[in-house]
Amino acid sequence: MNREPQSNTELPPNGESSLHDLNLKGRSVHELEALFKEIGEPAFRGRQAFRRINKHLTTDINEFSDFPAGLRHRLEGSLPDMPVVHSSVDPEGTEKCIFDAGSDRRGNEKKIEAVWIVSPRRRTICISSQIGCTLNCTFCATGTLKFQGNLETWQIVEQVYSFMRRRGEKATNIVFMGMGEPFYNYENVIRAARILHHPDGLNMSARHITISTAGVITGIEKFTVSREPFNLAVSLNHPDLSERTTIMDVNKKFPLDKLLIAVRKYTREMDRKITFEYVMIPDVNMGSDNARKLIKIGRSVRCKINLIPLNTGLKGFRRPTPDEVLEFQNILLDADLDVFNRGSPGLNINAACGMLALSQKAPA
Repeated sequence: MNREPQSNTELPPNGESSLHDLNLKGRSVHELEALFKEIGEPAFRGRQAFRRINKHLTTDINEFSDFPAGLRHRLEGSLPDMPVVHSSVDPEGTEKCIFDAGSDRRGNEKKIEAVWIVSPRRRTICISSQIGCTLNCTFCATGTLKFQGNLETWQIVEQVYSFMRRRGEKATNIVFMGMGEPFYNYENVIRAARILHHPDGLNMSARHITISTAGVITGIEKFTVSREPFNLAVSLNHPDLSERTTIMDVNKKFPLDKLLIAVRKYTREMDRKITFEYVMIPDVNMGSDNARKLIKIGRSVRCKINLIPLNTGLKGFRRPTPDEVLEFQNILLDADLDVFNRGSPGLNINAACGMLALSQKAPA
């Protein structure tokens, strides 16, 4: 397993009035225990702080009732905020929020989006890992944004906590499928997933946390070696080696044939299925030859396939009709593959898969 780095911040000793620029969020239990020892407090304060932040979702240090008043005073300002600056809710209850992630050194605002997805039996939060994206998937609106860096661990988990506070209920599933490539921010993403999974925090089942990659092989290999317990999803989107490059530039660096080798190793060593995400684009990846190649891949890997109708109109692409979706799905089902149509929750508020581009559209 990866060792989580310990804080090396020089902190004022016990007795000084405040701890400037200290952030308690996004830290593991062990990191918080070490931090409190550094400032001359008992280590158990770290576990208490972890529970307050990650289980009780506390945002005000004065609500740390198990801390003495003097310590609360010293820790003022240690719970930074990432406020919601815009929200859109569709009639089914799916909500998209735009978060203020601060600004860069030049004063440029940094914003991200996350989505609360409502379905009959689930409350799923789709969270971002980067501000913008370095990839150029031709069908994805996020790739049109300027990349402004990786999110810190606390900013990743804060998306979850913010939604749960505003919605007044606990999420059932968390998916790292928002803005950015999670495996290009690997350490912070894994740290965030572990915090969300921790029994003293949300205690979210690892089987209900999914990390999705566009196919970054180095990340998949690291994920496998570390034997991370979380679900792994791969955005496949085309079953042909050369044609996949035309819609996903990541295929140039991490080609499909080598990607499938890494995926098979993961399923074999972890003894579990992988999820392939497949955005359906008419006249691009839904032909009979595409279906045949996808079936060949599906039969060679322990997997399930999530079909996603295209939600954007970039590059002149069009959304498939319901009949086209059903026809393509039935071909795969007839081949005895596990295939599901994920649909497009949040489509009318620009919150569906591939649509996160900081647009502020209210439901019709």
